[in-house]
Amino acid sequence: MTILQDHPRWLELAYAATLVGLRPFHRWLRRGGAVERIFIAGERASKGLLFDCRMCGQCVLHQTGMTCPMTCPKELRNGPCGGVRLDGTCEVIAGMPCPWVLAWERSGRMPTHGSEIERILPPVDRRLIGTSAWINDLTEVEVGAKAGWPRSLP
Repeated sequence: MTILQDHPRWLELAYAATLVGLRPFHRWLRRGGAVERIFIAGERASKGLLFDCRMCGQCVLHQTGMTCPMTCPKELRNGPCGGVRLDGTCEVIAGMPCPWVLAWERSGRMPTHGSEIERILPPVDRRLIGTSAWINDLTEVEVGAKAGWPRSLP
């Protein structure tokens, strides 16, 4: 599925359209219950297949060139570790492309959100793992609120 990830413009448009399409229903979306279970199943199926989604509940694909940073063995949210090899592969899993090298390359192909990769993201709020990122986003769950972080920093 890297073909789609390598052409993130279409994924970015699909993301924006889905967000706009779901926004009118935000008041009916609540964490827990049947609606969230449906969203979780949909996210696992679609985002799992397309992005190797780890269901962190705090999706930042639109900020990372449609590359999931949670696929990093160290789960780094703000760029590569100091161990990225010169060929762009991971220091932990030999031969695996570093997700952050891919994210940087792919973000350059995203006309709307390309500069978003330069924003500092809050650490993963582990309380949201396994929840629906769509519902969390649409109901404006404060990611990182426990640590006092805003949703994202300028």
